[in-house]
Amino acid sequence: MHSWVDGQPATALNLQNRGLAYGDGLFETIAVRAGHPSLLDGHLARLALGCQRLAIDADLALIADEIRRYASQLGDGVAKLVVTRGDSQRGYAPLAGAAARRILQGGPVPSYPAANAERGVRLFPCRTRLAEQPLLAGLKHLNRLEQVLARAEWQDSEHAEGLMCDGQGRVIEGVYSNLFLVRDAVLLTADLSRCGVAGVMRGALLEQAQALGIASQVRDLSFDELEQAQEIFVCNSVYGVWPVRAIAALNWSPGPLTRKLQAVARTLLDT
Repeated sequence: MHSWVDGQPATALNLQNRGLAYGDGLFETIAVRAGHPSLLDGHLARLALGCQRLAIDADLALIADEIRRYASQLGDGVAKLVVTRGDSQRGYAPLAGAAARRILQGGPVPSYPAANAERGVRLFPCRTRLAEQPLLAGLKHLNRLEQVLARAEWQDSEHAEGLMCDGQGRVIEGVYSNLFLVRDAVLLTADLSRCGVAGVMRGALLEQAQALGIASQVRDLSFDELEQAQEIFVCNSVYGVWPVRAIAALNWSPGPLTRKLQAVARTLLDT
């Protein structure tokens, strides 16, 4: 599948693009099923928030149309949208009036082992800590060096994901997913107002939990609470939900609430 730049097939990008020079931009990773971009409203809402917070002037209606057209050609796979502030000369100061750049790339459906969803995954306890920056917290911005360093901490196939904490030791998220705990039938996930990525699937599951009458809380989570959880799972907008069966010496079994929300996530991705 060809890459698109500003809605047109392209094989190159201006080397003065601020996304390359400074990570000055945002991205969305979107599952595509039968030509349909899954959870598109959630992706566009997060992108709009990011553009607002970073003061990137992007035409969101145009972007939505391009994603739909690109997905229809991709068929089944994963579309990655990158929106940068555009091109500029040397220096941090943005070029006045520079047009935002829209980049779309496509790839096949990831080939994850079926056991990840069925039996659950083991998480690697990453030493890399997430730095606090409230201005960027929650956004899917292009600065992902913390995740790059964390993912480099393990190379074995035993661990499908990593667990990331902040500098105070609070449990935040996975390297490329969000984390949920279940304790006493209450769904818990981390407050992301200081750091972390507010995942689209995370937001969708919180909405569905409310509709289903499942008690949920978004707040700071300690490692002690993780140890005491009855169920743990990770989620993102490509694979849905994976139960967590182990972190270091800790072990869990996929529980009923995890299985219920796993089915909900599957439906969300298929519709």
